[in-house]
Amino acid sequence: MTRYETLYDSPLGDMLLVANGDALTGVYFSHQKYFPHEGDTRRDGADLAVLHDAKRQLDEYFHEGRRTFDLALAADGTPFQQRVWAELQRIPFGETRSYGDLAHALGDLNKSRAVGAANGRNPIAIIVPCHRVIGADGTLTGYASGVERKLALLSLEGAALAPIMGAAVAATRRTRLSAPANLAFDF
Repeated sequence: MTRYETLYDSPLGDMLLVANGDALTGVYFSHQKYFPHEGDTRRDGADLAVLHDAKRQLDEYFHEGRRTFDLALAADGTPFQQRVWAELQRIPFGETRSYGDLAHALGDLNKSRAVGAANGRNPIAIIVPCHRVIGADGTLTGYASGVERKLALLSLEGAALAPIMGAAVAATRRTRLSAPANLAFDF
């Protein structure tokens, strides 16, 4: 398979953007878990329309308050992973869900761990907002790109993070806090 790629300089560090020619197949922070396979044929995608659009929309997200993305996506995953990633895209900007919330939305509360595993394998960071998934107690849980980045993304979006005490109730609320427009990222 031929893969087109370009780098994007985000406020949270370098990102690798990957496409198949027509659709975005990956958005990866540098040094994150589950980077793309090395066996694919790699091509410079700096002039590819979908990668140019992805850079522009990511700039708007980080600097101008873009809330949704309008890009062709083609993530490679199992049917279950695809269902989880589709559910992630339903989480609105500035809101969070627990793994249990996602499992419930998918029709099986017993699949929270499987949802967590699929969430962690999401190849399209930010655009498929796996950073919006938190623990049932309202705490930040793992993030393939680092919990610091997850916190920065949720802060950028103004997501309300529940305190540990009373979080079981708070984690199901859909509240927002306002974040300063000039939020600085210092990693």
